Amino acid sequence: MTYLLWPEERLENSEDVPILTPYLVGNSVGRGAVIICPGGSYQRRAYHEGEPVAKWLNSLGISAFVLDYRVAPYKHPIPLADVQRAIRFVRFHAQDWNIDKQKIAILGFSAGGHLAASASTLSDFHAYKTSDEVDKESSKPDFAILCYPVISFLEHYHEGSLHNLLGENPSHELRAKLSHELNVSTHTPPTFLWHTADDMTVPVENSLLYAKALSKWNIPYEMHLFPNGRHGLGLAENDEVVGQWTNLCENWLARQGF
Repeated sequence: MTYLLWPEERLENSEDVPILTPYLVGNSVGRGAVIICPGGSYQRRAYHEGEPVAKWLNSLGISAFVLDYRVAPYKHPIPLADVQRAIRFVRFHAQDWNIDKQKIAILGFSAGGHLAASASTLSDFHAYKTSDEVDKESSKPDFAILCYPVISFLEHYHEGSLHNLLGENPSHELRAKLSHELNVSTHTPPTFLWHTADDMTVPVENSLLYAKALSKWNIPYEMHLFPNGRHGLGLAENDEVVGQWTNLCENWLARQGF
């Protein structure tokens, strides 16, 4: 089963409908849930960073949701609108799904990590005009998990994500607004980060910049850097070193009360 994020009258193109796919566990009463944003340079959504990750979370007894947010040709703030709506949607239905609405985490890979960081730092930015009961819920995640995330559009940036989200020649002002090392504040949620040091696609400096900002604002965070590993490893099940991130994240989630 999947859920449409928006009332039908709001959708301009039925071929590009953002949806939320739930992966619920039966014994989740009082536990949190994780909303997953797969990566894909804001051009597509990588399958291996979606359903397999939800099933891993299910194996921990945690309910999960995979978000099919809109990508190119849609530009900012459309993806942010989709993730804000998804967080509100899960909170609105939390009682139906036996989920603690105060423990909603956002998890993102690569460009999906940028979107998760957007949700974490721009919850006060109204990406769309609210209209119904769902929109009365908060769009701020309580926790964030960022996996080899795109963070900055000013330095060490990923060109594909920049152009797909902001267009070919975005202004410096717009690039700065979506560079999340500049957007961390006291309202940013506790965060788990991981990256590989030799990532040739999204440089590790992205995670380092975000961690530095989290530290500056005294936001609790845990970061793990692995020496080697290509970009886009997902669960990294075939890499005995990088694959440790799931156990580390499981322990972190448990400490957050999941």
